This record gives sequence, structure tokens and C-alpha cells, in this order.
Amino acid sequence: MTDLVTGATGFVGSAVARKLLDRGRPVRVFARPGGDRANLAGLDVEVAEGDLRDAATFAPALRGIDTLYHVAADYRLWVRDTRELYTTNIDGTRALLRAAAAAGVARIVYTSSVAVLGINRDGTPSDEETPVTVDDMIGHYKRSKFLAEQAVDDLVQDEALPVVIVNPSTPVGPRDIKPTPTGRLIEDAANGRMPAYVDTGLNIAHVDDVAAGHLLAHDKGEVGRRYVLGGEDMELREILALIAGIVGRKPPKVRLPHNLIMPVGYISEAWARLTRSDREPKVTVDAIRMAKKKMFFASDRAKRELGYAPRPAEQAIRDAIDWIKANGRFRG
Repeated sequence: MTDLVTGATGFVGSAVARKLLDRGRPVRVFARPGGDRANLAGLDVEVAEGDLRDAATFAPALRGIDTLYHVAADYRLWVRDTRELYTTNIDGTRALLRAAAAAGVARIVYTSSVAVLGINRDGTPSDEETPVTVDDMIGHYKRSKFLAEQAVDDLVQDEALPVVIVNPSTPVGPRDIKPTPTGRLIEDAANGRMPAYVDTGLNIAHVDDVAAGHLLAHDKGEVGRRYVLGGEDMELREILALIAGIVGRKPPKVRLPHNLIMPVGYISEAWARLTRSDREPKVTVDAIRMAKKKMFFASDRAKRELGYAPRPAEQAIRDAIDWIKANGRFRG
């Protein structure tokens, strides 16, 4: 039987596809027509073209599938038409999982995010049980992912779908071609384009460890249960100092208050709307609002129940920088 991976042209999805191939599993990937497939180069995978907004494309992709890894999502912190986020992340997910059940798929691993989890006010790491409501979600991306996970929970409870949920933290490493917001931060810092920083924190996990966690969730995860796939908590100033040390630059010393850069976010978004751009601004209001909280998370459940074993954050950052250099994106 074959495994289907959605989002395999992206950062985490391509890492999941590689882990499955390493295991000797036949892999089919669900990819949009005309999309960038650089992350599939050299991979022995079958491509099924389709779109999460087009349910008619699901059945051919799901034919003969044993396990579905639904990694794909619309991951944008700013978009001109916010309905796109909800259509893809909620409606598309619900329709795809129902189609998978109808096709006889035996196991589904759904990629959620730590973005849907609660944040402890005292800065201590949050986990799967930290209290949270939809009103705590900052911005439409987080809200759409929160409601998407709720929809998945409902499918498990009401329709007995065989879904295990994983919540990656902040994946870092090679093949971040888009890049993700964190990948762009690392690239900018490596190239000396981060003269200052804000007081925030992230949980850094190697993308290949996150991918391995998906397979562990398939093997050992409990249906209906969610698992944080994280790594190491680091303050942003620590991350930037580490990057500076790796590439031989001086780390930024100036810490900017969040409220000082908020106008930059509003201006950037206003300019994007004025120019009718579909490109996400480098600075967004939601990103600044999120940065006011330190996004620290604990992966104890995944370590205990799945055998999840993340490597140090430094290795993830080093591998990301090595890939940036190897792909001509370093201007040192």
C-alpha cells in the first residue's frame, strides 16, 4: 500500500516524504498544478495533481492509499482575502479527511500547529493541555488552524475517523525554499539584515525531527490525541547571537519595543493592499502581536508516548545555514 502526503512540495511535507522513502514506503504526493516542485527533485514519488479547494481531485489521489499524512496548509500571516485561509485550512481539511475515510484509508496523521495551543502567561512552556479558546488566537491564520483542529476532533468523535494529530513548533533546517517566516529570519540574520530585535522567544525544532515525529505518530499515536513536536526553547536574542557566531558576524545589540515597530506593520500591510500585492509583507501586524508572547512548548508527551527525540536547536540552525549557503542565498 502507498502513503499519500499533502504539502510535500513544502518545507515540512517534503521532509515527511523523505522519511517515508527512507523507510521503503511507496509515496504519492498531492500537489497543485503549476506549483513549485523543487523540493521533490530527485525523489521517487508519484504525483497526484489537485487542490484542497477542489474536492473532486481527492478521490484519484486517495485511491489505494494506506496512510494519509495531511501536512498541507495555507500558512500566511497576512493575506488580502482572509477567506482563503478558512477555505483551505478548515473546509479543505474536513473534505479531504472525509474523502480519505470513504476511500478506506486506515490511518491519518493530521499536521496542526502549536499556534493553536495556549500560552502560559509566566513564560513557562505550554503543552497539549494548556487552556485556550478561539478568542486567544491572534490573526486569521491561527484562528483558521484552531478551527481546523476542532473540525478534525469532531470527525474523530462523531464519525470515528482514525486521526492522530501532531502540533509542530517552529521547524528549522534545510529545504526551506519559500521560506517560512522563521526561515526568512535566519536568512536575513545570516546576511546581516537584522540590525535589531524584539523581545520574544521560539521553540526551535529540526525539520527532520518533526518529520520523524509524524511517522512515530502513525506508529504509536493514539487516535484523537495530539502531540507537540517541538525542540528547544530559545529567546530571539539567543537565536540571533548563535547565527552571528556561525557566519562570523556581530549579533544585533539593539532591542526594539514591540509598540515602536507596530506602525511599520500597519504601513507594510497598507502598502501591500494599495499595490494589490499577493506577497506577504516582511513585517505584519499579527507577527508583531504574536512576538509579544514567548512561544515556548514542551514535547514531553511525544517523547514519552512516541519515542520522539529532537536534536539540539543549534544543529537545526546550522543545517539551515548550510543549506542557505549551498543554495546561493548567503551574501557573506
